[in-house]
Amino acid sequence: MPRRPDPSAQQRAIRKFQRERLIGRYVANPIVSGLQRLGVRTSLATTLETTGRKSGEPRAVPVAATFDDEGAWIVSQHGRRSGWALNVSADPEVRILEGEIWRAGTAEFRPEDDTHARMRTFAPSATLEGITTSAFRALASDPISVRITFVDAP
Repeated sequence: MPRRPDPSAQQRAIRKFQRERLIGRYVANPIVSGLQRLGVRTSLATTLETTGRKSGEPRAVPVAATFDDEGAWIVSQHGRRSGWALNVSADPEVRILEGEIWRAGTAEFRPEDDTHARMRTFAPSATLEGITTSAFRALASDPISVRITFVDAP
């Protein structure tokens, strides 16, 4: 019989999500977006564009992603509760900025994927792997991997 989660642990995760959402929405995301508009790019962040589930308008958010020939991997640190994840649930057709090129794709949640192992692949080098995974663990409340499969030619 599966164990039921401790309600206090679930409440802690929700509080953590609410706190992290405020920091992301009003501090981290505006800083990263502003730097990207100024042309300051980093391999640790790119832009994901979803369609707003209520507005139907394009919504852009900075995310960490790893790319391969067929698509990209992202980890939603707050699972399906994050705004962009809710948008993906409503409409999985997305665009993601790969370098200087927008790529169209279909996003799919992959709950079976090991998010901690996935986050290690986001580290820019083996020496920064520990810092990357520690930061991820500190910020995540209910992580889930998201696979974006490209539907356009490179």
